[in-house]
Parts: sequence; structure tokens; C-alpha cells
Amino acid sequence: MANREALRELQSRLAERLQQARTETRVLSWLAVECAGQGLLFPLPTAGEIFSVGSLVPVPHTQPWFMGVANLRGGLHGVIDLAAFLGLREPLALDAVREHAQILALNSQHGAHCAVLVDSLAGLRSPGQLSAEPAEAGDAPARPAFAGGRWRDAEGRPWQEIDLAALARNEQFLAIAA
Repeated sequence: MANREALRELQSRLAERLQQARTETRVLSWLAVECAGQGLLFPLPTAGEIFSVGSLVPVPHTQPWFMGVANLRGGLHGVIDLAAFLGLREPLALDAVREHAQILALNSQHGAHCAVLVDSLAGLRSPGQLSAEPAEAGDAPARPAFAGGRWRDAEGRPWQEIDLAALARNEQFLAIAA
């Protein structure tokens, strides 16, 4: 029970900081999440609201990474297991992720009624906390358009930026039919 209270408190603080970040001067900052042990950064303008995993309605004949449809604040959103979509791990059963995972809705201003399932939230990051990794030669053509820069934090941990608005326009992401 204490874990749930702590999680709710973290979600409240993150929601307040996300709202505050939207109204402040536009400085590059990210919502940091964990997916299959990988650190991912979502630019705050592309991120929407954070939800706990509630009821998801499975949709037959869809890709294994498509978890189903959820009612988030009265709107239907397709929920994608982001780690499975990115090929970081095999898709997980809903029961395996319900306790610890979070659902992050994409910012509704982008017109996408979808959300991504992430393993956990890691807080907010700013450019002062990260250093940019140089792009490797020949790396750009192999990377999808939604993959932004690579960053490293003070502890040496790598972080990959994911542009959720670009992800929502990606053909493979949109092709949920199996």
C-alpha cells in the first residue's frame, strides 16, 4: 500500500512539473523513463498525461506489441508496449506489467490517440544534467526518424531521446494489424 501512495505522490509531482514546464519558457527538457532496462527520454512537449495500468481491452488480430485499447479520461487510446515495439524485449502479458508499469499518453495536440506502456518513470531531465553523445558515422540511415539524440548522464548511463510526435507518424507504429 505504501508503494502505491509513493507512486501516486511521484505521479502528482511529475504532473505538476509537466504542467509547469508547459507554461514556462521553452527550454529543452525531457521526461525520463525505463523500458527493458534502457533509459529513454521523451521531449516534454510531446508527452501527455501519465496513467497507471488499468483496464486494457485486448484487440484481436493486432501486432504482439499492441496491448489493447484503454479509456483515458474519457477518450479511447491505443496502448503500445514500447519496449516490445522497439525490439528491446518480447511483448509481455498484461498481468506481468500491471503492478509496476505506467501508461504515458501522447500529447493530444499531436492528434494521436495513443499511449505507450513504459516499465517505470525516472523523473525529469534537463540539458544541464546530460551531455550529448556524438553521432557515429553511418548511424543516421539505420535509425528511425523518431530516434533523437543520444545522451549520457553524470553517472555515465546512456539515454536515447524518442520524439513521440514523430513516433506517432511512423508507418510501422501505425500498422497495428497483424
